[in-house]
Amino acid sequence: MSTGRDRFWARVGAVLTGTAVAQAIPILGSLLLARLYAPAAFGLFAAWLGMAQLAAVAATGRYENALALEGDGEPRRTAAIATLAVVAGAGALLFVAALLVLAAGGIAGVPPALLLMFAPTAVAIAASQVAQAWAAGDGKLGALSGMRIAQAAAVTGAQIVAGALWPQAEALAAAQLAGLGLGLAWALRALPLRGAAWPSRAAMGAFWHERRRFPLLSLPADGINTAAAQLPLLIVGSRFGAEVAGCLALTLRTLAAPIGLLGSAVLDVFKRDSAAAYRARGECRAEFDRTFRVLALGSAAVALLLAATAEPLFALAFGERWRLAGTMALWLLPLFALRFVASPLSYLFYVAGKQHVDLVWQGLLLAMTLATLWAPADARGALIAYSAGYSAMYGVYLFLSFRYSRGLR
Repeated sequence: MSTGRDRFWARVGAVLTGTAVAQAIPILGSLLLARLYAPAAFGLFAAWLGMAQLAAVAATGRYENALALEGDGEPRRTAAIATLAVVAGAGALLFVAALLVLAAGGIAGVPPALLLMFAPTAVAIAASQVAQAWAAGDGKLGALSGMRIAQAAAVTGAQIVAGALWPQAEALAAAQLAGLGLGLAWALRALPLRGAAWPSRAAMGAFWHERRRFPLLSLPADGINTAAAQLPLLIVGSRFGAEVAGCLALTLRTLAAPIGLLGSAVLDVFKRDSAAAYRARGECRAEFDRTFRVLALGSAAVALLLAATAEPLFALAFGERWRLAGTMALWLLPLFALRFVASPLSYLFYVAGKQHVDLVWQGLLLAMTLATLWAPADARGALIAYSAGYSAMYGVYLFLSFRYSRGLR
Protein backbone atom coordinates (compact mmCIF):
# COMPACT_ATOMS: atom_id res chain seq x y z
CA MET A 1 0.00 0.00 0.00
CA SER A 2 2.81 2.38 0.86
CA THR A 3 4.37 1.61 -2.49
CA GLY A 4 1.18 2.78 -4.20
CA ARG A 5 1.15 6.00 -2.17
CA ASP A 6 4.82 6.61 -2.90
CA ARG A 7 4.24 6.10 -6.61
CA PHE A 8 1.25 8.43 -6.52
CA TRP A 9 3.26 11.20 -4.86
CA ALA A 10 6.18 10.66 -7.22
CA ARG A 11 3.93 11.19 -10.23
CA VAL A 12 2.18 14.16 -8.64
CA GLY A 13 5.56 15.64 -7.84
CA ALA A 14 6.72 15.22 -11.43
CA VAL A 15 3.77 17.24 -12.69
CA LEU A 16 3.78 19.63 -9.74
CA THR A 17 7.32 20.83 -10.41
CA GLY A 18 6.56 21.78 -13.97
CA THR A 19 3.14 23.18 -13.07
CA ALA A 20 4.69 25.31 -10.33
CA VAL A 21 7.12 26.85 -12.78
CA ALA A 22 4.36 27.35 -15.37
CA GLN A 23 2.13 29.04 -12.76
CA ALA A 24 4.95 31.17 -11.35
CA ILE A 25 5.81 32.65 -14.74
CA PRO A 26 2.51 34.55 -15.28
CA ILE A 27 2.38 35.54 -11.59
CA LEU A 28 5.84 37.09 -11.76
CA GLY A 29 5.01 38.54 -15.17
CA SER A 30 1.94 40.21 -13.67
CA LEU A 31 4.26 42.34 -11.56
CA LEU A 32 5.46 43.97 -14.77
CA LEU A 33 2.19 43.77 -16.71
CA ALA A 34 0.31 45.65 -13.96
CA ARG A 35 2.75 48.54 -14.42
CA LEU A 36 2.75 48.46 -18.22
CA TYR A 37 -1.00 48.25 -18.85
CA ALA A 38 -3.84 50.34 -17.38
CA PRO A 39 -6.73 48.48 -15.67
CA ALA A 40 -9.10 49.43 -18.50
CA ALA A 41 -6.86 47.83 -21.16
CA PHE A 42 -6.41 44.76 -18.98
CA GLY A 43 -10.17 44.51 -18.45
CA LEU A 44 -10.95 44.67 -22.21
CA PHE A 45 -8.31 42.05 -22.96
CA ALA A 46 -9.58 39.77 -20.18
CA ALA A 47 -13.15 39.92 -21.51
CA TRP A 48 -11.91 39.14 -25.05
CA LEU A 49 -9.75 36.26 -23.84
CA GLY A 50 -12.66 34.89 -21.83
CA MET A 51 -14.80 34.74 -24.96
CA ALA A 52 -11.94 33.05 -26.86
CA GLN A 53 -11.67 30.44 -24.11
CA LEU A 54 -15.40 29.81 -24.36
CA ALA A 55 -15.05 29.34 -28.12
CA ALA A 56 -12.15 26.95 -27.52
CA VAL A 57 -14.39 24.76 -25.36
CA ALA A 58 -16.83 24.49 -28.24
CA ALA A 59 -14.06 23.89 -30.78
CA THR A 60 -12.89 20.65 -29.14
CA GLY A 61 -16.33 19.15 -28.77
CA ARG A 62 -14.88 18.13 -25.37
CA TYR A 63 -13.46 15.06 -27.06
CA GLU A 64 -10.13 15.78 -25.34
CA ASN A 65 -11.69 14.66 -22.06
CA ALA A 66 -12.16 11.21 -23.59
CA LEU A 67 -8.47 10.71 -24.36
CA ALA A 68 -7.62 9.29 -20.91
CA LEU A 69 -10.45 6.78 -21.35
CA GLU A 70 -8.90 5.34 -24.52
CA GLY A 71 -6.36 2.54 -24.54
CA ASP A 72 -2.65 3.33 -24.70
CA GLY A 73 -0.88 3.56 -28.03
CA GLU A 74 -2.69 3.74 -31.35
CA PRO A 75 -6.26 4.03 -29.93
CA ARG A 76 -5.34 7.22 -28.06
CA ARG A 77 -3.33 8.57 -31.00
CA THR A 78 -6.33 8.06 -33.30
CA ALA A 79 -8.59 9.77 -30.76
CA ALA A 80 -6.23 12.74 -30.41
CA ILE A 81 -5.89 13.29 -34.15
CA ALA A 82 -9.67 12.97 -34.58
CA THR A 83 -10.10 15.63 -31.90
CA LEU A 84 -7.60 17.95 -33.58
CA ALA A 85 -9.56 17.53 -36.83
CA VAL A 86 -12.68 18.73 -35.00
CA VAL A 87 -10.72 21.75 -33.74
CA ALA A 88 -9.55 22.62 -37.26
CA GLY A 89 -13.08 22.50 -38.64
CA ALA A 90 -14.48 24.61 -35.83
CA GLY A 91 -11.67 27.14 -36.27
CA ALA A 92 -12.54 27.64 -39.92
CA LEU A 93 -16.16 28.33 -39.01
CA LEU A 94 -15.12 30.81 -36.30
CA PHE A 95 -12.89 32.71 -38.69
CA VAL A 96 -15.65 33.02 -41.29
CA ALA A 97 -18.02 34.23 -38.57
CA ALA A 98 -15.52 36.90 -37.48
CA LEU A 99 -15.15 38.14 -41.04
CA LEU A 100 -18.92 38.38 -41.41
CA VAL A 101 -19.14 40.40 -38.18
CA LEU A 102 -16.45 42.77 -39.44
CA ALA A 103 -18.21 43.13 -42.78
CA ALA A 104 -21.41 44.04 -40.92
CA GLY A 105 -19.65 46.87 -39.07
CA GLY A 106 -18.01 45.06 -36.18
CA ILE A 107 -18.92 45.27 -32.50
CA ALA A 108 -19.14 48.58 -30.65
CA GLY A 109 -16.19 49.08 -28.32
CA VAL A 110 -14.23 46.12 -29.74
CA PRO A 111 -11.24 47.01 -31.99
CA PRO A 112 -11.26 45.19 -35.36
CA ALA A 113 -7.87 43.65 -34.57
CA LEU A 114 -9.39 41.76 -31.64
CA LEU A 115 -12.05 40.29 -33.91
CA LEU A 116 -9.44 39.15 -36.44
CA MET A 117 -7.36 37.46 -33.74
CA PHE A 118 -10.34 35.80 -32.09
CA ALA A 119 -10.59 32.58 -34.14
CA PRO A 120 -6.83 31.84 -34.27
CA THR A 121 -6.57 32.35 -30.52
CA ALA A 122 -9.49 30.05 -29.81
CA VAL A 123 -7.99 27.36 -32.07
CA ALA A 124 -4.57 27.67 -30.41
CA ILE A 125 -6.14 27.33 -26.94
CA ALA A 126 -8.20 24.31 -28.04
CA ALA A 127 -5.25 22.55 -29.70
CA SER A 128 -3.14 23.13 -26.59
CA GLN A 129 -5.84 21.52 -24.45
CA VAL A 130 -5.84 18.48 -26.74
CA ALA A 131 -2.05 18.18 -26.64
CA GLN A 132 -1.98 18.35 -22.84
CA ALA A 133 -4.81 15.84 -22.48
CA TRP A 134 -2.96 13.50 -24.82
CA ALA A 135 0.25 13.73 -22.80
CA ALA A 136 -1.63 13.20 -19.51
CA GLY A 137 -3.48 10.19 -20.90
CA ASP A 138 -0.19 8.63 -22.04
CA GLY A 139 1.37 9.27 -18.63
CA LYS A 140 4.05 11.51 -20.21
CA LEU A 141 4.20 13.78 -17.20
CA GLY A 142 7.58 15.27 -18.04
CA ALA A 143 6.40 16.27 -21.51
CA LEU A 144 3.21 17.69 -20.00
CA SER A 145 5.20 19.89 -17.63
CA GLY A 146 7.39 21.06 -20.49
CA MET A 147 4.34 22.02 -22.55
CA ARG A 148 2.95 24.18 -19.76
CA ILE A 149 6.25 25.89 -19.01
CA ALA A 150 6.91 26.64 -22.69
CA GLN A 151 3.45 28.10 -23.21
CA ALA A 152 3.52 30.20 -20.02
CA ALA A 153 6.96 31.57 -20.82
CA ALA A 154 6.08 32.37 -24.43
CA VAL A 155 2.80 34.13 -23.59
CA THR A 156 4.13 36.13 -20.64
CA GLY A 157 7.33 37.13 -22.40
CA ALA A 158 5.46 38.28 -25.49
CA GLN A 159 3.02 40.33 -23.41
CA ILE A 160 5.82 42.10 -21.56
CA VAL A 161 7.57 43.00 -24.80
CA ALA A 162 4.29 44.14 -26.36
CA GLY A 163 3.46 46.26 -23.31
CA ALA A 164 6.78 48.07 -23.53
CA LEU A 165 6.04 48.97 -27.16
CA TRP A 166 2.27 49.57 -27.15
CA PRO A 167 0.36 49.10 -23.85
CA GLN A 168 -3.10 48.49 -25.29
CA ALA A 169 -5.56 45.59 -25.23
CA GLU A 170 -4.70 44.77 -28.86
CA ALA A 171 -1.03 44.31 -27.91
CA LEU A 172 -1.97 41.95 -25.09
CA ALA A 173 -4.12 39.92 -27.50
CA ALA A 174 -1.43 39.75 -30.21
CA ALA A 175 1.13 38.64 -27.65
CA GLN A 176 -1.29 36.02 -26.30
CA LEU A 177 -1.75 34.57 -29.78
CA ALA A 178 1.98 34.59 -30.58
CA GLY A 179 2.83 32.94 -27.26
CA LEU A 180 0.15 30.28 -27.68
CA GLY A 181 1.45 29.49 -31.15
CA LEU A 182 5.01 29.04 -29.92
CA GLY A 183 3.90 26.90 -26.99
CA LEU A 184 1.70 24.75 -29.22
CA ALA A 185 4.53 24.16 -31.71
CA TRP A 186 6.74 22.94 -28.86
CA ALA A 187 3.96 20.72 -27.47
CA LEU A 188 3.13 18.97 -30.72
CA ARG A 189 6.79 18.08 -31.27
CA ALA A 190 6.71 16.05 -28.05
CA LEU A 191 3.75 13.92 -29.20
CA PRO A 192 3.67 11.05 -31.74
CA LEU A 193 1.88 12.86 -34.54
CA ARG A 194 4.35 11.48 -37.07
CA GLY A 195 6.04 8.12 -37.48
CA ALA A 196 2.93 5.98 -37.93
CA ALA A 197 0.12 5.63 -40.44
CA TRP A 198 -2.43 8.43 -40.36
CA PRO A 199 -5.74 7.24 -38.87
CA SER A 200 -8.37 6.36 -41.44
CA ARG A 201 -11.58 8.30 -41.70
CA ALA A 202 -13.42 5.18 -40.54
CA ALA A 203 -11.25 4.90 -37.41
CA MET A 204 -11.80 8.55 -36.53
CA GLY A 205 -15.50 8.21 -37.24
CA ALA A 206 -15.69 5.24 -34.90
CA PHE A 207 -14.13 7.33 -32.13
CA TRP A 208 -16.52 10.23 -32.73
CA HIS A 209 -19.49 7.85 -32.59
CA GLU A 210 -18.37 5.91 -29.52
CA ARG A 211 -17.67 9.10 -27.55
CA ARG A 212 -20.67 11.05 -28.85
CA ARG A 213 -21.86 11.79 -25.30
CA PHE A 214 -19.00 14.27 -24.99
CA PRO A 215 -20.21 16.73 -27.67
CA LEU A 216 -23.87 15.98 -26.91
CA LEU A 217 -23.71 16.36 -23.12
CA SER A 218 -20.22 17.40 -21.96
CA LEU A 219 -19.89 20.18 -24.55
CA PRO A 220 -23.00 22.09 -23.45
CA ALA A 221 -22.12 21.40 -19.80
CA ASP A 222 -18.56 22.66 -20.14
CA GLY A 223 -19.69 25.50 -22.37
CA ILE A 224 -22.06 26.62 -19.64
CA ASN A 225 -19.27 26.25 -17.09
CA THR A 226 -16.87 28.35 -19.12
CA ALA A 227 -19.55 30.96 -19.76
CA ALA A 228 -20.33 31.07 -16.05
CA ALA A 229 -16.62 31.51 -15.31
CA GLN A 230 -16.39 34.47 -17.70
CA LEU A 231 -19.67 36.12 -16.69
CA PRO A 232 -18.19 37.86 -13.62
CA LEU A 233 -15.85 39.91 -15.80
CA LEU A 234 -18.54 40.71 -18.36
CA ILE A 235 -21.28 41.58 -15.86
CA VAL A 236 -19.01 43.45 -13.45
CA GLY A 237 -17.57 45.42 -16.36
CA SER A 238 -20.99 46.35 -17.71
CA ARG A 239 -22.43 47.26 -14.28
CA PHE A 240 -19.50 48.81 -12.45
CA GLY A 241 -17.03 49.88 -15.17
CA ALA A 242 -13.79 48.75 -16.80
CA GLU A 243 -11.64 49.81 -13.82
CA VAL A 244 -13.43 47.41 -11.46
CA ALA A 245 -13.41 44.69 -14.12
CA GLY A 246 -9.67 45.15 -14.57
CA CYS A 247 -9.09 44.66 -10.84
CA LEU A 248 -11.28 41.56 -10.90
CA ALA A 249 -9.32 40.22 -13.90
CA LEU A 250 -6.05 40.56 -11.99
CA THR A 251 -7.63 38.89 -8.95
CA LEU A 252 -8.81 35.91 -10.98
CA ARG A 253 -5.49 35.61 -12.80
CA THR A 254 -3.44 35.72 -9.60
CA LEU A 255 -5.70 33.82 -7.19
CA ALA A 256 -6.29 30.93 -9.57
CA ALA A 257 -2.56 30.21 -9.80
CA PRO A 258 -1.69 29.11 -6.25
CA ILE A 259 -5.12 27.54 -5.68
CA GLY A 260 -4.87 25.52 -8.89
CA LEU A 261 -1.20 24.56 -8.62
CA LEU A 262 -1.47 21.28 -6.74
CA GLY A 263 -5.01 20.66 -8.01
CA SER A 264 -3.98 20.53 -11.67
CA ALA A 265 -1.00 18.30 -10.90
CA VAL A 266 -3.21 15.88 -8.96
CA LEU A 267 -5.84 15.90 -11.72
CA ASP A 268 -3.30 14.81 -14.35
CA VAL A 269 -2.52 11.74 -12.24
CA PHE A 270 -6.11 11.15 -11.07
CA LYS A 271 -7.44 11.02 -14.64
CA ARG A 272 -5.38 8.00 -15.56
CA ASP A 273 -5.70 6.24 -12.18
CA SER A 274 -9.47 6.64 -11.82
CA ALA A 275 -10.18 5.57 -15.41
CA ALA A 276 -8.00 2.46 -15.07
CA ALA A 277 -9.54 1.51 -11.70
CA TYR A 278 -13.09 1.99 -12.97
CA ARG A 279 -12.42 -0.19 -16.01
CA ALA A 280 -10.98 -2.93 -13.78
CA ARG A 281 -13.26 -2.81 -10.71
CA GLY A 282 -16.29 -0.67 -11.51
CA GLU A 283 -15.30 1.77 -8.74
CA CYS A 284 -12.30 3.88 -7.67
CA ARG A 285 -12.88 4.31 -3.94
CA ALA A 286 -9.21 4.16 -2.93
CA GLU A 287 -8.11 6.57 -5.66
CA PHE A 288 -10.83 9.06 -4.72
CA ASP A 289 -10.13 8.96 -0.97
CA ARG A 290 -6.39 9.40 -1.43
CA THR A 291 -6.84 12.27 -3.83
CA PHE A 292 -9.46 13.99 -1.67
CA ARG A 293 -7.13 14.01 1.35
CA VAL A 294 -4.32 15.54 -0.68
CA LEU A 295 -6.53 18.27 -2.10
CA ALA A 296 -8.29 19.10 1.17
CA LEU A 297 -5.00 19.58 3.04
CA GLY A 298 -3.53 21.67 0.23
CA SER A 299 -6.65 23.81 0.00
CA ALA A 300 -6.68 24.56 3.71
CA ALA A 301 -3.01 25.56 3.74
CA VAL A 302 -3.24 27.89 0.75
CA ALA A 303 -6.53 29.45 1.91
CA LEU A 304 -5.12 30.29 5.35
CA LEU A 305 -2.04 31.89 3.80
CA LEU A 306 -4.05 34.01 1.37
CA ALA A 307 -6.58 35.05 4.02
CA ALA A 308 -3.76 36.57 6.07
CA THR A 309 -1.84 38.27 3.27
CA ALA A 310 -4.02 38.89 0.18
CA GLU A 311 -4.94 42.58 0.48
CA PRO A 312 -1.57 44.07 1.52
CA LEU A 313 0.25 41.67 -0.79
CA PHE A 314 -1.65 42.87 -3.86
CA ALA A 315 -0.97 46.51 -3.02
CA LEU A 316 2.71 45.83 -2.41
CA ALA A 317 3.26 43.62 -5.44
CA PHE A 318 1.17 45.41 -8.07
CA GLY A 319 0.92 48.96 -6.78
CA GLU A 320 -1.59 50.87 -4.68
CA ARG A 321 -4.08 51.28 -7.54
CA TRP A 322 -4.57 47.49 -7.48
CA ARG A 323 -5.47 47.27 -3.75
CA LEU A 324 -9.10 46.59 -4.67
CA ALA A 325 -7.92 43.39 -6.40
CA GLY A 326 -6.58 42.17 -3.06
CA THR A 327 -9.91 42.93 -1.37
CA MET A 328 -11.70 40.97 -4.09
CA ALA A 329 -9.37 38.05 -3.44
CA LEU A 330 -10.70 37.82 0.12
CA TRP A 331 -14.30 37.89 -1.10
CA LEU A 332 -13.65 35.06 -3.58
CA LEU A 333 -11.39 32.90 -1.39
CA PRO A 334 -14.08 30.35 -0.33
CA LEU A 335 -14.96 29.74 -3.96
CA PHE A 336 -11.38 29.06 -5.00
CA ALA A 337 -10.65 26.91 -1.94
CA LEU A 338 -13.54 24.57 -2.79
CA ARG A 339 -12.76 24.65 -6.51
CA PHE A 340 -9.28 23.41 -5.62
CA VAL A 341 -10.84 20.23 -4.17
CA ALA A 342 -13.92 19.72 -6.33
CA SER A 343 -12.66 20.37 -9.85
CA PRO A 344 -10.09 17.53 -10.10
CA LEU A 345 -12.45 15.01 -8.50
CA SER A 346 -15.27 15.97 -10.86
CA TYR A 347 -13.49 13.99 -13.59
CA LEU A 348 -15.48 11.09 -12.15
CA PHE A 349 -18.52 12.42 -14.02
CA TYR A 350 -16.74 11.37 -17.24
CA VAL A 351 -15.39 8.10 -15.85
CA ALA A 352 -18.83 7.03 -14.56
CA GLY A 353 -20.66 8.25 -17.68
CA LYS A 354 -22.66 10.84 -15.77
CA GLN A 355 -22.39 13.70 -18.25
CA HIS A 356 -26.16 14.23 -18.13
CA VAL A 357 -25.97 14.92 -14.37
CA ASP A 358 -23.10 17.31 -14.95
CA LEU A 359 -25.17 19.16 -17.56
CA VAL A 360 -27.99 19.73 -15.03
CA TRP A 361 -25.49 20.93 -12.41
CA GLN A 362 -23.91 23.35 -14.88
CA GLY A 363 -27.32 24.77 -15.79
CA LEU A 364 -28.05 25.45 -12.13
CA LEU A 365 -24.60 27.01 -11.78
CA LEU A 366 -25.30 29.41 -14.63
CA ALA A 367 -28.62 30.45 -13.08
CA MET A 368 -26.92 31.02 -9.73
CA THR A 369 -24.17 33.10 -11.36
CA LEU A 370 -26.61 35.39 -13.15
CA ALA A 371 -28.78 35.84 -10.05
CA THR A 372 -25.95 36.65 -7.65
CA LEU A 373 -24.11 39.03 -9.99
CA TRP A 374 -27.17 40.99 -11.13
CA ALA A 375 -29.25 41.27 -7.95
CA PRO A 376 -26.93 43.13 -5.52
CA ALA A 377 -26.58 46.88 -5.99
CA ASP A 378 -22.80 47.13 -5.61
CA ALA A 379 -19.71 45.16 -6.66
CA ARG A 380 -18.95 44.02 -3.11
CA GLY A 381 -22.38 42.50 -2.58
CA ALA A 382 -22.39 40.91 -6.03
CA LEU A 383 -19.01 39.20 -5.65
CA ILE A 384 -19.65 38.00 -2.09
CA ALA A 385 -23.02 36.53 -3.11
CA TYR A 386 -21.39 34.94 -6.16
CA SER A 387 -18.66 33.38 -3.99
CA ALA A 388 -21.19 31.97 -1.51
CA GLY A 389 -23.44 30.54 -4.23
CA TYR A 390 -20.55 28.94 -6.09
CA SER A 391 -19.22 27.39 -2.86
CA ALA A 392 -22.60 25.76 -2.19
CA MET A 393 -22.66 24.35 -5.73
CA TYR A 394 -19.21 22.86 -5.25
CA GLY A 395 -20.48 21.12 -2.10
CA VAL A 396 -23.05 19.32 -4.25
CA TYR A 397 -20.36 18.48 -6.82
CA LEU A 398 -18.19 16.85 -4.16
CA PHE A 399 -21.07 14.79 -2.79
CA LEU A 400 -21.92 13.42 -6.24
CA SER A 401 -18.27 12.68 -7.03
CA PHE A 402 -18.03 10.73 -3.76
CA ARG A 403 -21.03 8.59 -4.72
CA TYR A 404 -19.67 7.84 -8.19
CA SER A 405 -16.30 6.81 -6.77
CA ARG A 406 -18.15 4.04 -4.90
CA GLY A 407 -19.79 2.80 -8.06
CA LEU A 408 -23.17 4.10 -6.84
CA ARG A 409 -25.65 5.29 -9.43
